[in-house]
Amino acid sequence: MRDFLPPPDSAGTIIVGLSGGVDSAVAALRLTRAGYAVQALFMSNWEDDDDAYCTSAVDFQDARRVCEALQVPLHRVSFAEQYRERVFAHFLSEYAAGRTPNPDVLCNREIKFGVCLEYMHRLGAAWIATGHYARVRRTPAGVQLLRAADPSKDQSYFLHAVAPAALAKTVLPIGESRKDEVRREAHAAGLPVFDKPDSTGICFIGERPFAQFLGRYLKPGQGPIEDEHGRILGEHRGLAFYTLGQRSGLGLGGRAGADAAPWYVAEKDAQRNALIVVQDQDHPLLLSSGFEVAEPRWLQAPGGEEFACTVKTRYRQRDLPCAVRRLASGRLGVRLAAPARAVTPGQYAVFYADEICLGGGVITQRYGAATVPGAAGIAYNWAYNS
Repeated sequence: MRDFLPPPDSAGTIIVGLSGGVDSAVAALRLTRAGYAVQALFMSNWEDDDDAYCTSAVDFQDARRVCEALQVPLHRVSFAEQYRERVFAHFLSEYAAGRTPNPDVLCNREIKFGVCLEYMHRLGAAWIATGHYARVRRTPAGVQLLRAADPSKDQSYFLHAVAPAALAKTVLPIGESRKDEVRREAHAAGLPVFDKPDSTGICFIGERPFAQFLGRYLKPGQGPIEDEHGRILGEHRGLAFYTLGQRSGLGLGGRAGADAAPWYVAEKDAQRNALIVVQDQDHPLLLSSGFEVAEPRWLQAPGGEEFACTVKTRYRQRDLPCAVRRLASGRLGVRLAAPARAVTPGQYAVFYADEICLGGGVITQRYGAATVPGAAGIAYNWAYNS
């Protein structure tokens, strides 16, 4: 581990956030083998008696079996009320406004490394550990969040908004490893979750038919589906149920006067409650040469009014070279070196300098490649709302 930790006999208690999956199980395994005083904590923060998709009960039993194998104490806690207030309420309000939020970022900041961290300290933890694929480096100037050694599993995107003070007391034991290495280690150690599939659902809510789930909380708001020329092609059931770049679930099929190519969501016109679709996945309406970011949170704030770095506008996206300028009211203007597809308001823009995660913020407005002055965003107009 590149994380700095004092010797086991002086480190105090480390509490591992145990999810019931293989990653956090191996995090606990490595710490126990290194001689640290380890305890575990399991959170179940989504409570719905009628929910057939919640796996919390199964996950807890898996976490319990891991702790039995490692002979470490297991605590159980629910922050369901805090999760609904601090994460889920924001999640719903963003969708209702036509944006596409990422609840995992807010869940990490507010719950896992927020109220849960405070709870762990009350249990006597000097350090906390998780099974995230990322790395923490402590320097004389402060803590740094680094990408994982395995770029295909890197989760620094989801951790960029965690407070530096929380990261300073965090250990990420698997950040230097590849997923196949983690599974082999779990298997060799006899951990019962070595082959458990990865979870890909919403943080604490799980994997489920998303549109059906969202429909339980948001009222449909039907409106027209239009092509880029304003021709009405069909009817949508509410802008909240669609996201930019989406291909499936539009219900359009073949249309007279149009070729058989698939349709993609290119814009959501909230004023007219209209969904704009196009048939080219690289259509200019889907491309952006720049965007604005609100309420940035910095782990390592760059100096100057303008700086160069790379940015991700969604998880698993390749790095996009960009120039960033500080605008009024703390906002950021981002100019991309080349147009990017489906930059989506409500998602997070996360900035990097090589392997270091600098921080990020929420995308509030995008500027299409066809509307930003200059070809490919080269002459991006920094005067926008500055």
